[in-house]
Amino acid sequence: MNKYMPKLLLGLSVCLLIAPVLLAADSEFRKPVIDLGMVVKDARATAKFLTNAIGFKEVAGFPVTSELGKKVGLTSGHVTQVRVFVLDDGDLATRIKVLGFPEAGAKEADQKYIHSTLGFRYLTLYVSDMNRALERLKKANVALLGETPVDLGGGNWLVSFKDPDGNFIELIGPKK
Repeated sequence: MNKYMPKLLLGLSVCLLIAPVLLAADSEFRKPVIDLGMVVKDARATAKFLTNAIGFKEVAGFPVTSELGKKVGLTSGHVTQVRVFVLDDGDLATRIKVLGFPEAGAKEADQKYIHSTLGFRYLTLYVSDMNRALERLKKANVALLGETPVDLGGGNWLVSFKDPDGNFIELIGPKK
């Protein structure tokens, strides 16, 4: 082995570790991920679904006071507790924030198909083992949509289903 190879490998490893930080410094955005807020009928049922059926992990959430909700223009003064769910640890993990306002009397969207209502319509999650994901969904009694799982080619499969409020979720990944 070349005497410079260990130094070269070390240098390459350092570059790979700091590249995302350097690229983010040039970005307009502080984090290359998004957080998604979901208003749901039953926060407990949604929490159970996210953790048991999909495999999210609940992390520390936070309260929203009446004053804060009004101040930021997102509520008419309703108080809520935001429950936060992640797929992985770390600052770059996408977070789903679940909020319930049972006393607000929110209207349900038409969730028959993704084209039935305008707006954000579905969530795509990339799994490393579709068979394991399918086992988890079956154990949680989640009904699959259409004729899924569907072979997308290239070793990837897609499965689609709905959460307790009828929101569409799709998983994409290889069967192992």
